Amino acid sequence: MFKEQIKPALLIFLVLTAITGVIYPLFITGAAQLLFPRQSNGSLIYQQGKVVGSSLIGQAFDDPKYLWGRISAASPQYNAAASSGSNIGPANPALIEAVSGRIKALKAADPENTGLIPVDLVTASASGLDPHISLAAADYQVSRIARLRGLTPDTVKMIIARHTSGRLLGFIGEPVVNVLETNLALDTYKK
Repeated sequence: MFKEQIKPALLIFLVLTAITGVIYPLFITGAAQLLFPRQSNGSLIYQQGKVVGSSLIGQAFDDPKYLWGRISAASPQYNAAASSGSNIGPANPALIEAVSGRIKALKAADPENTGLIPVDLVTASASGLDPHISLAAADYQVSRIARLRGLTPDTVKMIIARHTSGRLLGFIGEPVVNVLETNLALDTYKK
């Protein structure tokens, strides 16, 4: 009786392991490669044949001639293997200190800018990897970037517009700007 129960159970286990552990993953991987090759390979961005990043993971930019992204709570910054939020509450002195430090850095980089600083420039995203900022955050930085690169503000706004994604399905969320793509375009822009 014991053999009669073990043999079918073992057979079912092996068949389900083959289906769910081998066949299904291979099918899904193949379908993803066929239908969405760029996305299934990490949405990598190439420049001169070299990978410079992914459009899905932010990078640290602190040079004032670049568009700055959100703060990364991951350690080290933007490390996809260490994705996490800060888990610091609004009353925590560490959050107040981090926000104050970022405000000082933004004002030091562009002392003439008296506009309100958008919240996404001084707070981290939930994942710590966010590659996007709001249009307001990008607009806040236009004058600094234009001045340091010797471009007109309209030119910088045009470059930002090219790397802005609209609302999902036309009505979900807000338009966002991809920081890495915009910075690469700024570097390659010819006057």
